[in-house]
Amino acid sequence: MSERIKPEMISRRKAISLLGLGAALGFTLSATLEPLEAEAQEAPGTAATPAEATGTHGMQRRQGRRSGRHQRRHTRRTGQPAPAAAPPPQ
Repeated sequence: MSERIKPEMISRRKAISLLGLGAALGFTLSATLEPLEAEAQEAPGTAATPAEATGTHGMQRRQGRRSGRHQRRHTRRTGQPAPAAAPPPQ
């Protein structure tokens, strides 16, 4: 029990091969587990949430600003108010 264990030197080739094997194993496991997580998050046949159907608050604000700019531009160019904007397709 009083024996000293000498640490072995590892060559560059061994280190690179170990890193390569670790990377290959990591990619394999991530590719295998990824579909399982996606299935757990959204079950088939579930309806979209209201936020997904109408867009986020930021998207709605942007659309409002954009339609206001278009109306002002139309009024400047033609001298008449712009027609009512159609609702965005869903």
